[in-house]
Amino acid sequence: MPAALEALQLEDLRQRLDDFDIVHCHGEFAHAALLGARRRRSLTTIHWRVDELDRALFFQGFPDLPVAAISAAQATGIPAVNLAGIVHHGIDRARYAFRAAPDDHVAFVGRMTDQKRPDVAIRVARAAGLPIRLGGTIDVGNPDYFDRCVRPLLSVDATYLGPVDDTRKGELLGGARALLFPIDWPEPFGLVMIEAMACGTPVVAWNRGSVPEIVEDGVTGFIVSSEAEAVAALARIGQLDRAAIRRRFEERFTAERMARDYLALYHRLHAA
Repeated sequence: MPAALEALQLEDLRQRLDDFDIVHCHGEFAHAALLGARRRRSLTTIHWRVDELDRALFFQGFPDLPVAAISAAQATGIPAVNLAGIVHHGIDRARYAFRAAPDDHVAFVGRMTDQKRPDVAIRVARAAGLPIRLGGTIDVGNPDYFDRCVRPLLSVDATYLGPVDDTRKGELLGGARALLFPIDWPEPFGLVMIEAMACGTPVVAWNRGSVPEIVEDGVTGFIVSSEAEAVAALARIGQLDRAAIRRRFEERFTAERMARDYLALYHRLHAA
């Protein structure tokens, strides 16, 4: 959101603070100063990494700000005095349709950046003898990465679809034999993993960040540590039950479950 519009939104909140029992903020990070004495009756969800110096300084300055982590991996970077709980993301169970019989391709969905490593996904798919379709935006913070590292690898068996909306993403993920998630950073929560699971599509993900919390190895996908392990995982991907993957999504990652978890935090903060 542009800073000017965020300032307008925060001013509207300031004028109405007394109307709310709990204020839940997803912005970074000006609201903490605005809330003042109401900080203890608020909740902040941070959607980015929290292990960098600016975040550490922020927490030092606002020890009375309750924060909800989006994964246990992210929670390790949040001081205990701030940590109100952990709430995994969830999505509408009807947002993506289950598909029992996929096509032959594997999928990559994400920003075209060295944090997400679509180049690794292409190499793994090619080594496994599988076509790959890639969807996502070219990262504005690293605009030459795509031309340097991804475009040279594209061919008839590696197709870049550009940015994909929800409908096209559902088609891409639902039709995939697997989602490749070769992240190269401590991602707090990769939403595309649960989007794939909603389609019944297994996830082959690198053991970084929140991955071990999201992917159940041998059930909803495979957790790997190298390209060679990923290739071997793709050879076993047919052993996984796509219907069981969809069931685990419904048990663990729906919007209803997320809402219940947040409501429990609201009640606890309000009671305190």
